[in-house]
Amino acid sequence: MEKIVDIIESIAHEKGLDIKEVKNTVTLALIKTAKRIYGAEYEYGAEIDPATKTLKLYQKVIVVEPDDARLLEGNENFIAIKEAKEVDPDIEIGDELTYELPLDNLGRTAAATLQKELEYHIQRLLENNIFEKYQKLVGKTVFGTVVRVDNDENTYIEIEEIRAVLPRKNRIKGEKFKVGNVVKSVIRKVLIDKSQGMYVELSRTSPKFLESLLELEVPEIKDEFIKIIGSARIPGERAKVALTSLHPNIDAVGATVGTKGVRINAVSRELHNENIDCIEFSNVPEIFIARALSPAIISNVKIQNGKAIVTLPSDQKSKAIGKNGINIRLTSMLTGFEIELVESGGASANANPNSDETAEQRDPNALKNLFGGL
Repeated sequence: MEKIVDIIESIAHEKGLDIKEVKNTVTLALIKTAKRIYGAEYEYGAEIDPATKTLKLYQKVIVVEPDDARLLEGNENFIAIKEAKEVDPDIEIGDELTYELPLDNLGRTAAATLQKELEYHIQRLLENNIFEKYQKLVGKTVFGTVVRVDNDENTYIEIEEIRAVLPRKNRIKGEKFKVGNVVKSVIRKVLIDKSQGMYVELSRTSPKFLESLLELEVPEIKDEFIKIIGSARIPGERAKVALTSLHPNIDAVGATVGTKGVRINAVSRELHNENIDCIEFSNVPEIFIARALSPAIISNVKIQNGKAIVTLPSDQKSKAIGKNGINIRLTSMLTGFEIELVESGGASANANPNSDETAEQRDPNALKNLFGGL
């Protein structure tokens, strides 16, 4: 056990681990070994002597009264005060007395056991560090190379030191990957499975993937001059994202779209040309809902019992609903309100989810005229 500190520093450097964590792992492995060799009924302690750079093992016993029941039962973890004072005259009841156990006499069996324990605990330490690393990356975009596609079309992607899975349900409709493809996706969840070990699930359909791509493409979002309030997607078809500016001289929507749409188009291409609507967020629900229903021009919005009653001209109804109801569904997802459309003139009507009309660009002055410039 000579120069154990040098060995620990070597392990920490090779595995990319914290030296303090490796020291704790080594002492834990030694205690586990002692329990196997000397008996699990005893209490042990281990420490590294920084002066000699050696590892020391101790058996620990508690000092008690001579008539203590635990002592009378023959429990080896306790010692009578009289016997303890023969070792240390200043010791008191309740103190802990330690006996150093020589490591040189452990033998080959103990050395092999210690090696196995050390390998096991170092591996667990590595896994825990990797788990914590990827836990912090949940919601972030990562790149990886496809290494396998199984019969259920789940795609396995190698990302640095791990192999993650992109399930078929988390792929954009129409996407297919081959071995060797480089794939961009967002980490959806990370968990420990008893049978499979660490499990990292990726997604390309999550709204978080859209938000992460925008953060990569738009410096103002990364630098926190623009904040993404929320987003809603129907993957591969259309998405809506609510934005707000935290800087008086930055237009949240304009900066995100970019000159001639260069920024938003780059994100759209990554999402198989998904149509992305950028909407300026408002703390006033009525205004936010009216903006989110773009390209439809809305006459009035009233909130009643958690439902948004939206009044609009009859020629705007199909625009508000969108093709196959996609516009009104995304608006409801983004704002959190159930939406009921009412045509001007008083007749209430349900949105037709089978409308085939496509969305047009919204009139930028419509909300200003409707809400008096708020």
